[in-house]
Amino acid sequence: MQPWEMMPWYGMIFGPLMMIIWLVIVIVIAVAVIRWLQAGTVGPLPSLMGRKRALEILEERFAKGEIDKDEFQEKKRLLSD
Repeated sequence: MQPWEMMPWYGMIFGPLMMIIWLVIVIVIAVAVIRWLQAGTVGPLPSLMGRKRALEILEERFAKGEIDKDEFQEKKRLLSD
């Protein structure tokens, strides 16, 4: 009896299926690590960081006198929603 003759029939289905599952897991982990290294974080936090950066820009424009107090308060209220 040859070694390949001793393998059960379901090995031909689950073997390749498990290889595909492991490949998907490795790809998902690689993408998560790359995003983490590029953005500095994983998850929904980059959107919050964008809001913080927008508020900083708004404060800089107000400090430079590019916008008045009413416009600053209105835009700040919109950013905080």
